[in-house]
Amino acid sequence: MLALSTLSAPATPKSGPPADLQLSFPDNRLLIDLCGEFDRNLTQIETTLLVQIIRRGNQLVVHGEARERAAEVLGSLYARLEAGKSVEAEDVEGAIRMRGSVEGTGVSAGDQIEMFGASSLEIGTRKKTVEPRTDAQKAYVQNLLKNELAFGIGPAGTGKTYLAVAVAVNRLINGHVDRIILSRPAVEAGERLGFLPGDMKDKVDPYMQPLYDALHDFLPGRQLQKFMEEKTIEIAPLAFMRGRTLANAYVVLDEAQNATTMQMKMFLTRLGRGSRMVITGDRSQVDLPRGVNSGLAEAERILGAVSGISFNYFTAKDVVRHPMVAKIIEAYDADEVKG
Repeated sequence: MLALSTLSAPATPKSGPPADLQLSFPDNRLLIDLCGEFDRNLTQIETTLLVQIIRRGNQLVVHGEARERAAEVLGSLYARLEAGKSVEAEDVEGAIRMRGSVEGTGVSAGDQIEMFGASSLEIGTRKKTVEPRTDAQKAYVQNLLKNELAFGIGPAGTGKTYLAVAVAVNRLINGHVDRIILSRPAVEAGERLGFLPGDMKDKVDPYMQPLYDALHDFLPGRQLQKFMEEKTIEIAPLAFMRGRTLANAYVVLDEAQNATTMQMKMFLTRLGRGSRMVITGDRSQVDLPRGVNSGLAEAERILGAVSGISFNYFTAKDVVRHPMVAKIIEAYDADEVKG
């Protein structure tokens, strides 16, 4: 358990240096893992939050305006190590993005508080455990677990589909659903691909590849192959959903911005008893022909006030791919505003 106290330099009530925060870590082995090789984890926190972290024995002293936020991040990472998990660069980034219970409590000089296992939300699969890395992702996962119909809307790289598939696999292996149905509109992204060779599966697989990629992250290859052969997991173009009733299934529609209004209505009405449905899309990447309305936009307008349906929105701040992706999205958004 991590303890935090405040060290205050002599100062007048109106001015003076800000108080430092001193964090004590009882397990020096975990402290070494917390700091990382050559203190790279501390450097990552310092660079992002503009603080200074000084190591003194089994203590860390944090100085700077964002010292409380840095203390919160360090506490959540230490709690992660206490739970037997590792701390990598992406875990540090995730802890910095997440807002925990300590922020806003107003730690003042002389306070002594117990720190504060971060309120984590984990999705267990056969190959890995997935955790939300931003507040928007956390709220999204909570809605995926709570609501029968959930929408995740935002730019590429924010984890909309990845988290939905992770929850789907978790629900399947824990017996909450009997099967997983993953679907996408088979719409070309701006270029004509022509007639593809092979049978029907060969023709549609290029459109479905991102869904295969996500599944391979969560299930061993042989088990995934077995599930797909038995139709326990099915990946199909949106057009193939017509006329079906999907009971006791976890259903994900990806790239929903490329569904027409009629396709979206058709898909939503496939929901059967015991099923959950997730719709993900990016309103900035519509590949439908000019003049054809996006079914995702229509669904937002029509279903926004319906109880039991959740809408979660992501921005460039929620991008968890390469940091450059967030900069690219922000640059394009800014250019659209100018235009």
